[in-house]
Amino acid sequence: MKTQTPSPAPAKAPAPKKKSGGLNPAFVIPVLLLIGILTYMFVFGDGSHFQEGDNTKEPLPGDYFGTVYKGGFIVPILFTCFLTVLVFSIERFITIGRANGSGSIDDFVRKIKGQLDRNEVAAAIQECDRQKGSIGNVVKTALIKYQQLATDTQLDKEQKLVALQKEVEEATTLELPMLEKNLTIIATLASVSTLIALLGTVLGMIRAFAAMGATGQPDTGALSTGISEALVNTALGIGTAAIATIMYSYFTSRIDVLTYNIDEIGLSIQQNFAAHY
Repeated sequence: MKTQTPSPAPAKAPAPKKKSGGLNPAFVIPVLLLIGILTYMFVFGDGSHFQEGDNTKEPLPGDYFGTVYKGGFIVPILFTCFLTVLVFSIERFITIGRANGSGSIDDFVRKIKGQLDRNEVAAAIQECDRQKGSIGNVVKTALIKYQQLATDTQLDKEQKLVALQKEVEEATTLELPMLEKNLTIIATLASVSTLIALLGTVLGMIRAFAAMGATGQPDTGALSTGISEALVNTALGIGTAAIATIMYSYFTSRIDVLTYNIDEIGLSIQQNFAAHY
């Protein structure tokens, strides 16, 4: 009796490779901390900013570098926080910019939807190759699966739609971590910087009042200097936190727009498949 060989299942559409995308915080942050310490010691602490060229004495009148140096050991930590926010903001800006692809996302979405309405799947795949980026990768993966399911005879229509939806979700899941990487660091520094600054301010105020108490006489000049040095930490921390908050909100909004466009095209692909098959 002749045994019938079952027909092979359709090959799975190649999903975009998972990318590490982005700088490694375990390497970058220690380097930035070293830069912060060296800047504090040799730039802010340079003798030219202090009376008699000695950084153990008072800063020159109106010299902000010397005043910042007198903020104490919290200053290089806050400066490192600022550099970290700056570096990872630039890195996310470049990464998310590449994820958008080589052209306008709105134009790309319109072209893909138009080609799908005309059932020009091959042309839509070529458009994805031109667009590139995360959105191009996800849509191309879904369209390749679309072509495979169109010729599949083993699954019914409902199963094909489920398989197509799953393909879009898997491709999106592989791309989004690359976009969101290091955003947690920026979000953390948005709150931590303020707390570090508050710690520096409190320590500076303690030193200022302790120095005044040691003389046994009120010294408004010494008190004012001490307070200004303490508030340096507050200014650095609040400034860093403000920048981090703004950049985090900006990047998350861009990722949300990108995700919305992917979802919009994914829905169009499923609706088109349901209409033609």
